[in-house]
Amino acid sequence: MLQSKLKTILLSISVTILAGSLIFYPQESLDASIRGLNMWWEIVFPSLLPFFIVSEMLIGFGVVKFIGVLLEPLMRPLFKVPGVGGFVWAMGMASGFPAGAKFTARLRQEGQLSQIEAERLVSFTNSSNPLFIFGAVSVGFFYNPHLGLTLALAHYLGNICVGLIMRFYGKESPKDSTQLKKKFKIRSAFSALHQTRLKDNRPIGKLLGDAVNSSIQTLLMVGGFIILFSVINKLLYHLHITATLAKSVEFLLSSMSFPEMLSIPFISGLFEITLGSKLTSQVVDATLLQKAMITSFILAFSGFSVQAQVASILAETDIRYKPFFIARIIQGVFASIFTLILWKPVYLRYNSNDRPSNALPVGFFGDGSWVNQLYHQLISIGPLFTILSLLVYVLILYSRLKKQ
Repeated sequence: MLQSKLKTILLSISVTILAGSLIFYPQESLDASIRGLNMWWEIVFPSLLPFFIVSEMLIGFGVVKFIGVLLEPLMRPLFKVPGVGGFVWAMGMASGFPAGAKFTARLRQEGQLSQIEAERLVSFTNSSNPLFIFGAVSVGFFYNPHLGLTLALAHYLGNICVGLIMRFYGKESPKDSTQLKKKFKIRSAFSALHQTRLKDNRPIGKLLGDAVNSSIQTLLMVGGFIILFSVINKLLYHLHITATLAKSVEFLLSSMSFPEMLSIPFISGLFEITLGSKLTSQVVDATLLQKAMITSFILAFSGFSVQAQVASILAETDIRYKPFFIARIIQGVFASIFTLILWKPVYLRYNSNDRPSNALPVGFFGDGSWVNQLYHQLISIGPLFTILSLLVYVLILYSRLKKQ
């Protein structure tokens, strides 16, 4: 009872301080809001919406169940999750935060995952997408397109390691043991696809409308969190709370021979990955390897902004948030270690003057690469795409309300 009262008091004080800070720092709050809004409608919304809509339709038509049956012999022994986890994993890597959580929650609601399986799956299927790592971080912040390969490899290898560790989380049910021994055939996969489609039984128009409606609702929630944490991060800096928290990690950084100047970007990155990565790239006293290791941790931890988005999505199910949070810390450590391990064989080797003949072409990661071009195209047409999508969303809502 006492703990509950203390929690109430703490939350009330925190919200009051936040409200007062908004009054005392109106211009800084507005600038932070605009920065968060630009990130959402230029990059996040247009890059995630197609994945969300297509994924909802794939689930409705039974294609995900089909893929799950085929991937069961791979996903079950490695990660102790059903084969549908392979679909969530692939879509999570391709589309980025918080797609893995959304698809995991969706499959849990469909009954295709148990609670423990969903908690295992969500822990390693949330990751930064390649567009953000190569386009925003390596090119936009570090002005070093070659750095993206090292950051991406470290990030996704860290994800795999988390998945292998989380397979030991929770107790295996008798159903899981039966699935391990069961052999799957292509005929079983097609049968599962057909039965799932018959069970859903929604017309294509209704299915598409539901997919658009659900996807845009999720992205509106994501946008709210991005703007909110962008403002919070800015206010923490002006209230000198970030600097105070940074003092607590300066000793840890010094023990690893890292410059203390990285402490403030590190703390900022714990709240919001974009600002944290940008501030890390601007530290002059640190070597590129040190900045890359800190950035890898920030990308893997994903920031409280993304974690709040994930927690909001998981709250609609019985999936617990704590395993996901612990997994983010584990992945952050693994990603930093992999950055150190891969630095010489990957980054230095392919960026030295005596590059081997089998090195990847510069154009693949350079300023004219397709990743960089796609990133800048999203920035230019993203706002228009977002506005048109929101108009479609309003029309769908209006037509449904009119029918009621």
